[in-house]
Amino acid sequence: MKGRSIILDHMGDREAAALMVDGQLEDVLIDTDAPRPGTVYRAIADRPVKGQGGMFLKTPDGSAFLRQIKGLAPGQPILVQVTGYAEPGKALPVTQKLLFKSRYAIVTPGAPGINISRQIKDEAERDRLLEIAHDVLPDQPTGLILRSSCGGAPVDAIAEDIAQMAELAARILADESQEMEVLAEGDGPHLLAWRDWVAPADVVTDAGGFEMHGVLDALETVRGPEVPLGAGARLYVEPTRALVAVDVNTGSDASLAAGIKANMACAKALPRALRLRGLGGQIVLDLAPMPKKDRRSFETVLRQSFRADDIETALVGWTPLGHFELQRKRARLPLSEVLT
Repeated sequence: MKGRSIILDHMGDREAAALMVDGQLEDVLIDTDAPRPGTVYRAIADRPVKGQGGMFLKTPDGSAFLRQIKGLAPGQPILVQVTGYAEPGKALPVTQKLLFKSRYAIVTPGAPGINISRQIKDEAERDRLLEIAHDVLPDQPTGLILRSSCGGAPVDAIAEDIAQMAELAARILADESQEMEVLAEGDGPHLLAWRDWVAPADVVTDAGGFEMHGVLDALETVRGPEVPLGAGARLYVEPTRALVAVDVNTGSDASLAAGIKANMACAKALPRALRLRGLGGQIVLDLAPMPKKDRRSFETVLRQSFRADDIETALVGWTPLGHFELQRKRARLPLSEVLT
């Protein structure tokens, strides 16, 4: 199957969405029982953590942890938003910096000003978008980010998106109740697919779409650690309790040229491999042997690959043993947990 397709389906009673590009699974979203990122709570301050500058909070979905908080006393209500998934046995990660995100617009209470994605470079288009924003939010103190998907989009669609997100933000901020409460649910897979997979695509909504379009077969492959890199080389992605170990294997060819080629292929394949498996945290790459002079080229390719990925990832650097380290946001649950 050539081209780009978005398949909206269910796995059992759970909502799910898949992005297929030229017959290959590029991304997948499967709902879970865990609180969704983006969920907004009115939480209650519970107890501070000395030495970390943070505080545990009580929410309707259990304990949450807020970093770098000052002036908050136990028992006080506070608005927070879920930023990711909790590690096993740990509290939900939350932030005070609320974001109300949709396909075209992100409303940012507490961060005033109108900003346009840097990917939109045409000055006439930027002026058009500023005019739309000022028409919808003439005197609003809230901030606004217009996403790259706004480029060339219809005026009515952008204006409606801005208005809906601004109304949601205003409603939540105006709620003066003091009780612990879920104020807004995070987006599910179908809405996330509409929101974030914005490139032109065929949309399939027929029941059983995952089976008909090969998504289920692709998921079975992704459950394993192996990622083919071509010419007999392999990438192995294996999560442990402490970190995610990534090993590059050149197969039967042990030459330096094969090592360099496999490492460059790893740099291109790694974002997709981690994204599909839902892996984050500390990631350590055990690369094939290559001269130190080629490390900069490897870093350049790796940086370009992660630039196109929407999950925050920091390239930390080389260790004394020659491993390369990354730190990746835990934006998803591991696929192995979701499919159990």
